[in-house]
Amino acid sequence: MTEAVIGTSIARAANYLLASKLVAIPTETVYGLAGNALDAGAVVNIFEAKGRPRFDPLIVHVPSWEKALEYVADVPPDADKLARKFWPGPLTLLMKKGGTIPAIVTAGLESVGIRCPDHPLTLTLLRSIPFPLAAPSANSFGYVSPTTAAHVKHQLGRKIPYILDGGPCRVGIESTIIGWEEGNPFIYRLGGISVEQVEAIIGSVQVKPSSSRPQAPGQLDRHYAPMKPFYFGDIETIIRQHKIKSPGVLSFREYRPRYRWSFVLSPDGDLHEAARNLFGFLRELDQSDVDAVVAEPVPDLGLGRAINDRLRRAAFRHP
Repeated sequence: MTEAVIGTSIARAANYLLASKLVAIPTETVYGLAGNALDAGAVVNIFEAKGRPRFDPLIVHVPSWEKALEYVADVPPDADKLARKFWPGPLTLLMKKGGTIPAIVTAGLESVGIRCPDHPLTLTLLRSIPFPLAAPSANSFGYVSPTTAAHVKHQLGRKIPYILDGGPCRVGIESTIIGWEEGNPFIYRLGGISVEQVEAIIGSVQVKPSSSRPQAPGQLDRHYAPMKPFYFGDIETIIRQHKIKSPGVLSFREYRPRYRWSFVLSPDGDLHEAARNLFGFLRELDQSDVDAVVAEPVPDLGLGRAINDRLRRAAFRHP
């Protein structure tokens, strides 16, 4: 396949999708690799393009809550409350799937993750086609998620025909995933909607740990990782203990001029800014000439819990 074209034509993106091709789409969280969620063949192509194992389910994207109801068989009352509060937005609801969703989308599980993305180009695209879109992050499996069209082209440019360019993602980390077991709510993945925001609407929720046997998309215990050795914790201690000669440093607020490659997620301590910068900075460090990347935790509250979750899982091989 020739190199992917980057553009802003919704009609062109729709034509590829109608022909069972894959297209990269912008969302407020990260860029997604999209295909017709009702076409098992297109969904197979998503797994193959990413190198994603088929036991890891996908999220289905719809233009509205009303459309979501067409693809699920049961709706917990709390799901309705959350959708009406946070959609369009970075919240995925895990509900019992309807019969039109192919089993490959959900990795054979009974529930499907479904959300309405908050990006004008993708919402317009979704309204212009007669099917929902299955769309995991538009990158090679396990790698740092893409937050610009250029990130997508760098990894998948020869595997897809078109990248719909919606600019940099404004949230920068994936959606929060919430589901229900015996009527009780659980967060399966921390993300762009904080635990505190969810609890303000439906009361107390429990957070599921990551796992090697996912019950929902994005739940694997190793994910979001650069190719270079990656460590998470106290920066100076890690550099000293592992004798890293040329480290790339990712700190929350403090610039460290002694290191040539030093990035600060948010000098003002803004967790939303930190989330927007996270994956882009990780990619830059991974493509630099450093020996290893070292990141420190951010405050473990609000959106910070999701940022720390991504960093912790990226460091799975190097605790």
